[in-house]
Amino acid sequence: MNALEQISKSSMKENVPELNVGDTVKVHVRIQEGDKSRIQVFEGTIIAKKHGGISETFTVRRVAHGVGIERVFPVHSPAVDKVEIVRRGVVRRAKLYYLRGRVGKAAKVKGLVR
Repeated sequence: MNALEQISKSSMKENVPELNVGDTVKVHVRIQEGDKSRIQVFEGTIIAKKHGGISETFTVRRVAHGVGIERVFPVHSPAVDKVEIVRRGVVRRAKLYYLRGRVGKAAKVKGLVR
């Protein structure tokens, strides 16, 4: 195992929840403002997952005040404090980019019935 693989293994998080496309999540992000830091919560639907390993990312979309907001979060970033799964979604696509063109109830993702 070379040095790069050791560094990437040591900086990966162990307790990452199983995130799937279509899930509604709350992402707790640590924001640094000067010498103070605070936690900001970003809630939305996961519309994409990319890469793997240390460089794995997921894209979360929400609509606030009629404007769509998308943020890309690295899974193993120290800035991402925790990820809470609010509800599971059932989708048949790997990327939900079609939600960008939908408004209101048409932009909802079906939930998992248990």
